[in-house]
Amino acid sequence: MHMDQEPRTLTNARIDESPSHGYIMVDLRKASWETLGGLPIPAYHNPDDSTERPGQPPYTRGIHEQMYRSRLWTMRQYAGFSSAKETNERFRLLLDRGQKGLSVAFDLPTQLGLDADDSLSQGEVGKVGVSISCLQDMRDLFDQIPLDKVSTSMTINAPAIVLLAMYCVVAEEQGVSTEDISGTIQNDILKEYIARGTYVFPPNHSMRLITDIFEFCSEHIPRWNTISISGYHIREAGSTAVQELAFTLSNALAYVDSALDKGLDVDKFAPRLSFFFNCHNDFLEEVSKFRAARRLWHDLMTERYNPKNARSTKLRFHTQVAGVSLTAQQPLNNITRVTIQALAAVCGGTQSLHTNSYDEALGLPTEESATIALRTQQIIAEESGVADVVDPFAGSYHIEALTDEMYDRARKEIEKIEALGGALKAIEQGYQQQEIHTTAYRYFNEIERGERRIVGVNHGTMDEQLAIQPMKLNPEVAQNQVQRLNELRASRNTEAVQLILEKISTASEDGSNLFPLILEAVRKNATLGEIMAAMKQVFGTYSAPSGF
Repeated sequence: MHMDQEPRTLTNARIDESPSHGYIMVDLRKASWETLGGLPIPAYHNPDDSTERPGQPPYTRGIHEQMYRSRLWTMRQYAGFSSAKETNERFRLLLDRGQKGLSVAFDLPTQLGLDADDSLSQGEVGKVGVSISCLQDMRDLFDQIPLDKVSTSMTINAPAIVLLAMYCVVAEEQGVSTEDISGTIQNDILKEYIARGTYVFPPNHSMRLITDIFEFCSEHIPRWNTISISGYHIREAGSTAVQELAFTLSNALAYVDSALDKGLDVDKFAPRLSFFFNCHNDFLEEVSKFRAARRLWHDLMTERYNPKNARSTKLRFHTQVAGVSLTAQQPLNNITRVTIQALAAVCGGTQSLHTNSYDEALGLPTEESATIALRTQQIIAEESGVADVVDPFAGSYHIEALTDEMYDRARKEIEKIEALGGALKAIEQGYQQQEIHTTAYRYFNEIERGERRIVGVNHGTMDEQLAIQPMKLNPEVAQNQVQRLNELRASRNTEAVQLILEKISTASEDGSNLFPLILEAVRKNATLGEIMAAMKQVFGTYSAPSGF
């Protein structure tokens, strides 16, 4: 997160209190705040003293009092394909066109902790993301990109500890201290068991790696968001908005409990927890979901853990619009879908946002479609007016009722999961997985029967000739990656690599923090697959029970 939007000290700000209207107006990003027609715009309306204000608990109306008046959300475009060098070129293009943060997509072998030359990687290298097997790949990925100036989100889970170590070493080589890098690593393994499937180790060992990251980063990488607890993939798998909210926050509670069991202080790690939500087509439901999420997280954290740091109860989140809503039929219609969803995320108070490209249902986004996706955010920010006021739907009868309903239903669902023993025990029983499957089956049956209309699919259909030419992958990527790995293994100090890998296996067994050893292994040019294999010797691997 993604979560770069932090409170700023107000300088040269004009504060205007109006008792008659009950609001505060503060000028920050602009010289004046007016509608297109010149009408004055307050930062927010506060009809009476009992009305919750933005920036105050339980944060229904936003975690910052001035929100986008102080600073716009971070505009990220999720990118990664083929080789590190090609992805680097796309990163620099997007940065040149106004993107404020990077969001890295990794290919399936990397997500599963496999090197590009592993037999299980054949046919998948560089396909759905960038291939990263070693430190040199990470160097190439961030070539000419100053890591003290750009925040980076990495969508990686099972091998998150290794990829973050590689990122830290590249920053050090640039002369940037780990205390000065900022960004997010997804590091959310529970949703992998629920919805995505790119897990490697058994759940308990995966949780140990997550808390190792919490512990190390709290001391050495203070600006890094150590986890992005993801409802996005839960929603993409077919859940409802309530299920997305409930399952995500339930997973978050499991992470907090695991860290506390390890002896960590809640106020040491909880302020760096972040969330990642989907934004689907139902505009008003999505706005209400984000408002309910903030209130619910504040209440759960306060009631269960009684933290002393207010930031431990603030839900900060990144949003990505719904990939599952994109259609291959009449793909230009997806620009409208993306705009509606992005607008809902902004009205709901997201801290950063990724807008999908209209051609993603057909293949990798082209340069043109990725630019349109970014421009969509910029137009919302600069031309729509919704960023000029905090929580623009506050006080709407419908929005407030939906927010309360979302809160109540999600809380009941979380209580049901707690009765099963918590998120981890419920996952092992297949509860969340079965609930999502049931919901998804019902949704697609509604489409098949025509009860739910999707324009271009079962409504407003027409004969069309596909004119879009999606990007094609370079077939030599896998071959080049294998050659690079062969050269790396021939040139490095094999004995030193073997020694550090043995230390990682030993530490995997004795429970000491693995992060410092993995950093050392990366510096000695151990590969991703080799480091993961050293842990597999102790942790083993995991296969979900049949049918989950």
